[in-house]
Amino acid sequence: MASNLLQIDSLTKSFGDHRLFENISFGIFEGDKIGLIAKNGAGKTTLLNMIAGKEPIDGGKIVFRNEIRFAYLEQSPPYDPDKTVIESCFNTDNDIARVISRYEEVMSSGKHEEMDEVISQMDLLKAWDYELRIKQILSTLKITKLDQKMGELSGGQIKRVALANVLISEPDLVILDEPTNHLDLDMVEWLEDYLSRSGISLLMVTHDRYFLDRVCTQIIEIDDFQIYSYKGNYSYYLEKREERIMNQNAETDRARNLFRKELDWMRRQPQARATKAKARIDDFYKLEEKAKKRKRDAQLRLDGKGSYIGNKIFEAQHVDKRFDEIVITKDFNYIFARYEKMGIVGNNGTGKSTFVKMLLGDIAPDSGVFDVGETVNFGYYSQDGLQFNEESKVIDVVQEIAEVIDLGNGNKLTASQFLQHFLFAPEKQHDYIYKLSGGEKRRLYLCTVLIKNPNFLVLDEPTNDLDIVTLNMLEEYLTSFKGCLIVVSHDRYFMDKVVDHLMVFEGNGVINEFPGNYTQYREWKAIEDRRALEEQKSVAAERQSEKENTKVAEKTKLSFKERKEFELLEKEIEALESEKSVITQALSSGTLSSEELIDKSNRIGEVLSLIDEKTMRWLELSELA
Repeated sequence: MASNLLQIDSLTKSFGDHRLFENISFGIFEGDKIGLIAKNGAGKTTLLNMIAGKEPIDGGKIVFRNEIRFAYLEQSPPYDPDKTVIESCFNTDNDIARVISRYEEVMSSGKHEEMDEVISQMDLLKAWDYELRIKQILSTLKITKLDQKMGELSGGQIKRVALANVLISEPDLVILDEPTNHLDLDMVEWLEDYLSRSGISLLMVTHDRYFLDRVCTQIIEIDDFQIYSYKGNYSYYLEKREERIMNQNAETDRARNLFRKELDWMRRQPQARATKAKARIDDFYKLEEKAKKRKRDAQLRLDGKGSYIGNKIFEAQHVDKRFDEIVITKDFNYIFARYEKMGIVGNNGTGKSTFVKMLLGDIAPDSGVFDVGETVNFGYYSQDGLQFNEESKVIDVVQEIAEVIDLGNGNKLTASQFLQHFLFAPEKQHDYIYKLSGGEKRRLYLCTVLIKNPNFLVLDEPTNDLDIVTLNMLEEYLTSFKGCLIVVSHDRYFMDKVVDHLMVFEGNGVINEFPGNYTQYREWKAIEDRRALEEQKSVAAERQSEKENTKVAEKTKLSFKERKEFELLEKEIEALESEKSVITQALSSGTLSSEELIDKSNRIGEVLSLIDEKTMRWLELSELA
């Protein structure tokens, strides 16, 4: 039976009069892979910070199993901008980095009495090859400049360094807050595969629904200040959540019917408000509260009308753009059609955002032009987001743009009604900006883009930090949007729902079109990759055969001196391997003195270097033997 790694009992958290959750309880067991879902502002990140000890609790308790090791990937990981990538990996707060730091301190200080314990911990945590492993995983995550300062990295690169630090520590429990934000699609799919195959226990917050579906074995939802748990993946959660809402609504309907009868009794019985009816009156008020709790999901429908747009949208004519050696576009030509909905995909650094900014006129191409039609009215949602005045109120931000929003066909909404469509309740509309969560600010920014009624939406990473409820609403809006659309996104589910074809940025100025959604593209690409791999294998096999034939024809015999060297190397390598085995056993025996430990530690490094050197020479000579 799987053991309990973490238990949360009766946890409560509020900020002033804003309640996040109350008396919530759940546990995490070995092998659990749990996705945490809630609306923006419901306390997802706060809960993770409380578990990690970065946020105080108001009530309840969080209990870890003794000696459990856990790692936490924050949404915005903090790093010293002056430290290099590799220094940041060694200065991170995990058990391996701490024991390495202690080992180096003991070695330099000469505290030999502590050496036994430190070496034992190094063995236990497999810390001897930590640097090699961190370099391997950084390379997998496409971080190759290890001497680069952290302050010079992009947000996505910093997130990948933090992710490497989390994974390399091999913890019992991993806590991830939006791990897929700022990762390109290849990295998202790599991480998805890594976590689904690994036996690691996991608690994470993510808006990536394919990621939730393929990795998680349990979904926990925070809703109405309470916890609801579903033993299954995201698809199972959707099905069971709908059943829960239907059952809750049925109970509420029954409560309403009873409430109407009790309300009639309350009105007819003013004299009954004596002691004999006090219990019934108390029950009446409880019933009134229950009768008001009908669950409304997905809010009101907001159609994406868009203003009139003509036949000419934009034409890209011979557009070239580069930054030093990085080529963004090379003689790029394209005619964008009316009502086209295009997704832009590609690895980070291939120029997706630069392309969008050239279209909008924010960045000039080196040569060529974007010829934009006169009726085009862009609505641009940027990765960087709108910088709000933190002292402004939510309603003021929208009213500064428009008091009344014309949706067309005689339909109009006030600023307050428009905000309600985007999940800002009337009382929330009068909150100051600084009180909003990161996701709520992104949702408000989305409002400021859509409220201007554009006919051409350009959305650059719109799904980052938005909750799933908002994403569903935005997908519905874009599906019915009567205008043009360009979406740059790493969210595969979102792309599948809203775009009908792709522009794929391959890098080095290569841009290809694909007539389908993202899933269709990946299926096609997998087939093409397999075909290319088979061709490469076939060509490699032919070349190897030719090489071997050439070797047979041109083979040179070893000289007498080289043959003697070859035979001697075999004996030397065998002796060094034996010495390595003896030293390794001695280091692990716990019987050596401090001086012997230091000598043995130094010698094993020399032995490993000699084995590598002599093996390479042996291989060279074996080619001629």
